[in-house]
Amino acid sequence: MIRRRTSASDVISTRTFRNCSFCGSPIPAGTGLMHVRNDGRILWTCSDKCKKNLFVLRRDARKLKWTERYVKGGAQVKKK
Repeated sequence: MIRRRTSASDVISTRTFRNCSFCGSPIPAGTGLMHVRNDGRILWTCSDKCKKNLFVLRRDARKLKWTERYVKGGAQVKKK
C-alpha cells in the first residue's frame, strides 16, 4: 500500500463547505448553526437572519431577493 504525504495546502483545499438551508450561500467550515429535526433531517443556517426567517417567520426563500434561491416573479405553485 502506497501512502501519500499530505501537505498543508492539501488540507486547506479539501475543507468541506455546506450551503445554508435557507438562502443557499456557502458556509465556511467551523461556522454556521446546525438544527437537527426529530426525523433526523439536518438544517444549516449561515446567520441569525436566516435562522429567524426559516423557523420563526416561516418565510419562503424563493420569494426574497436577497437569497440565492430567489425565483424571478416569486415562487410558482401548482394549483390542484
